[in-house]
Amino acid sequence: MADVLLFHHAQGQTPGFLDFAEALRAAGHTVHTPDLYGGQSFATLEEGMAKARSVGFDGLLEQGVAAADGLPAELVYAGFSLGVMPAQRLAQTRAGARGAVLLDSAIPLGEFAPDWPGGVPVQVHGGEADEFFMDEGDVDAARGIVAAAADGELFTYPGCGHLFADASTTAYDPQAAGLVRERVLAFLARL
Repeated sequence: MADVLLFHHAQGQTPGFLDFAEALRAAGHTVHTPDLYGGQSFATLEEGMAKARSVGFDGLLEQGVAAADGLPAELVYAGFSLGVMPAQRLAQTRAGARGAVLLDSAIPLGEFAPDWPGGVPVQVHGGEADEFFMDEGDVDAARGIVAAAADGELFTYPGCGHLFADASTTAYDPQAAGLVRERVLAFLARL
């Protein structure tokens, strides 16, 4: 079983985010879910982004990286959207990473390290109707990561918007979200 460090998106630890973490735990994985918002969550992406801006993206990134302190080195790093920042940075720079799962976002190679680390498998999931993922460079970053990784997969989901795998968001797509969970669980099972 895998030990997973899972980061929330801009809306915080929503019920849908926590349900996703529980699905991984129910499959036998250990899942750590640091709360970068100190217990706050937001009903809309706009409210969540306002919170993220007020805290500062660099500050959130540093809080996320610090959340790995005291945890084993052999972690799978995972994140939804905003949570991809610390997840990807840790996967690329912290020794011992077992894998990475990037949901709704990807950061270009070179931002945290020049290349994807050898021996670290990665899985990226994004919605084809997600303007952030498809139109702001994330899908291109995801393609670059997957191409650089020895074991990399990119999955896109037709008609799905931003945060479609979180049951508490307006973009939630139950069928696609079920497929994401199935694919993530299969990924974790092979590590």
